[in-house]
Amino acid sequence: MKNIPQITIKEAAAMVKDGDTLLGGGFGMTGNPVHLLHALAETGTRDLTFIGNNVGESNLGGGRLLNNGQLKKMIGSFFTSNRDAVAAAQNGKVEYELLPQGTLAEAIRAGGAGIGGFFTPTSAGTIIAEGKETKEIDGKTYVFEKAIRANVAFIRAWKGDTAGNLVYRLTEQNFNTAMAMAADLVIAEVEYVVPVGAIDPNQVHTPGCFVDYLVQAHTTMEDLGSSASVGSSIKKVDDERMNMARRALRELKKGDVVNLGIGIPTLVADLIRPEDHIILHTENGMLGVGPAPIDGGGAMDYPVNAGKVPVTALKGSSYFDSATSFAMIRGGHVDVAIMGGLQVDEAGNLANWAVPGKPLLGVGGAMDLASGARRLIITLTHTDSKGRSKIVPQCTLPLTATQAVDMVITDLAVFKYLGGQLTLIELMPGADLETVRAVTAARFVEML
Repeated sequence: MKNIPQITIKEAAAMVKDGDTLLGGGFGMTGNPVHLLHALAETGTRDLTFIGNNVGESNLGGGRLLNNGQLKKMIGSFFTSNRDAVAAAQNGKVEYELLPQGTLAEAIRAGGAGIGGFFTPTSAGTIIAEGKETKEIDGKTYVFEKAIRANVAFIRAWKGDTAGNLVYRLTEQNFNTAMAMAADLVIAEVEYVVPVGAIDPNQVHTPGCFVDYLVQAHTTMEDLGSSASVGSSIKKVDDERMNMARRALRELKKGDVVNLGIGIPTLVADLIRPEDHIILHTENGMLGVGPAPIDGGGAMDYPVNAGKVPVTALKGSSYFDSATSFAMIRGGHVDVAIMGGLQVDEAGNLANWAVPGKPLLGVGGAMDLASGARRLIITLTHTDSKGRSKIVPQCTLPLTATQAVDMVITDLAVFKYLGGQLTLIELMPGADLETVRAVTAARFVEML
């Protein structure tokens, strides 16, 4: 059995060269190789291309490299979690490329598997697909995405043995598992280094052949950023939003695998009872998401969901990496996705990821879920802050997915797409038909 060298953080940082492409594991700061990244920030290394779901948080993880001016380009899925990354992109200080989260995970996995690229239905018909090759397969449009490889990968695991075998903890697999395969040089930052043989082969997530060096570093609460405590999450709750959440819950059946987007959909989780037997999925790698911990604990002790909020695990839960998670989504294994929206139109198109006047820097997993879930339910207020209808003849905002929406639930009404037509099927508590007609820009038929 080979012996993987254990080196210092400074020695690891010195292996990254000017102009390298660097993979940085983690989802937010969970499973983030923060110590390696901070050591790299102490060097003079420049002109790096940083690839990760996000660029850490403000002055944490990849965010510190960004603030130091060490990054030439960032490639990721959700830069908006770091205000410094948004500012750098707006000011032209750093190049950036935005990919849907599932596409990013699969591109890295493909790079590690020796595959040149792949066709995915995610992003078809959206601005993300502009300029890319498309192909129609069995009547469905697919977009070609090139595989991703890097010079160096910094990843984070819970435990590593001296043969390089790695074990991850809770939702810390995320992008780390795929990134361990997809770089010429892989350096694993681990909480514990144990002797060869101390890890049961059945428990190994990353085999040692992928790992070149081990670095031991201990995580603290300060390393976890916004996921440090459940108290970092603030939900906006009022009667209208709760009514929409209750109505969405009525659409779920026992045994459904359900993904909840941010905003109003997260309120549905608070209404689900154990006897409902609804299985919540979070795209960063967990099936069987439970409620927030009652002790107010954080990511040192609990998994986190896609909102980077600590949660509990129900009996029968499972953890997995991001590539597997999005395979569940694209493969039709998620029964229902409940998402927020900025606009929905007569054709069932959805726009929910790009806010007017703000940079296009945070698509996350929205495109994958909207196009991949078996059923898509959108919850949104009927009008915006200026009183304009969000249910429109044709979306004017950047699209998330085309002809994907099955149901729309607003504070005033419930619509379904029946026979290809937007159909009003129900009024919400306190709403009347005249008001709904007056504030809905889209054409619809009534079936009350």
